[in-house]
Amino acid sequence: MKAIRVTETGTAHVLALHSVPVPQPAAGQALVRVHASGVNFIDVYFREGRYKTPLPFTLGQEGAGVVESVADDITEFAPGDAVAWCGSQGSYAEYAVVPAANLIRIPAGITFQQAAAAMLQGMTAHYLAKSTYPLQPGDTALIHAGAGGVGLLLIQIAKLNGARVITTVSTPAKAELARAAGADEIILYTQQDFLAETKRITLNEGVNVVYDSVGKTTFDASLKCLMPRGMMVLFGGSSGAVPPFDLIQLSALGSLYITRPTLASYTRTREELESRASEILHWVADGTLKLRIEHVYPLAEARQAHLDLESRVTTGKLLLIP
Repeated sequence: MKAIRVTETGTAHVLALHSVPVPQPAAGQALVRVHASGVNFIDVYFREGRYKTPLPFTLGQEGAGVVESVADDITEFAPGDAVAWCGSQGSYAEYAVVPAANLIRIPAGITFQQAAAAMLQGMTAHYLAKSTYPLQPGDTALIHAGAGGVGLLLIQIAKLNGARVITTVSTPAKAELARAAGADEIILYTQQDFLAETKRITLNEGVNVVYDSVGKTTFDASLKCLMPRGMMVLFGGSSGAVPPFDLIQLSALGSLYITRPTLASYTRTREELESRASEILHWVADGTLKLRIEHVYPLAEARQAHLDLESRVTTGKLLLIP
């Protein structure tokens, strides 16, 4: 089979298409023929070596496809089942072995591409708005990168929860996407100071929560956007890792909270995984949640997909098709 393998960590240029044997499911696993694979910043972190995994490895944390075979101890899935997953390495390939504990059945009305686009980013937006800082009517949230894959979904879920949403984007075209998703206020950070604008919009009160996937370039100013006892939710680092941080700043700025969550911590049990995935996929199926799949690449163009993602000029979701 064809797979995108990482034999050394580094830039997108380390990604290469290889011919490798089709893997076989071990205990607790299923073999899935991949129909679509999601491209995410977590893949960049593994490729760079920021997240450690033994070399060489097949990249990709998210996918959707059809079960080909299962290990003898698997009874809940069978060949022919349409499934989606995230949190298991190896989806940039024609076949992937996936722990059955990670698999979710794709409901009627959802395509493989929609399922692959919704799992990681959709559940991330879900836990951020529903659990990390559970948004309530009357809350105001600042969401960075509002036209990105998570950003567009997070705006929609925040509005479903009744929150007021301020978001940052880089271009007028991205601003239109964020507005269509439901954002109340949009800041063009390439032309405006987002801290000054956030203070102006909130009449100097600040926001209840900042959802920040950008990291290094936004972190310090984001803290200053918070009202006393507000929460900084740092869930990514597209501009780089945040430097070492002196916690005394949290008291000086108003007894702030800060967290660095991951999806794995918010899908620790099978019940929680199924609950989040089910709600997201059913929202997609009935039109409550609108996905934006911006570009679909052949598997062999994974390198270009990473270059496009890291350029931060893309919007919505990027997919690879074996």
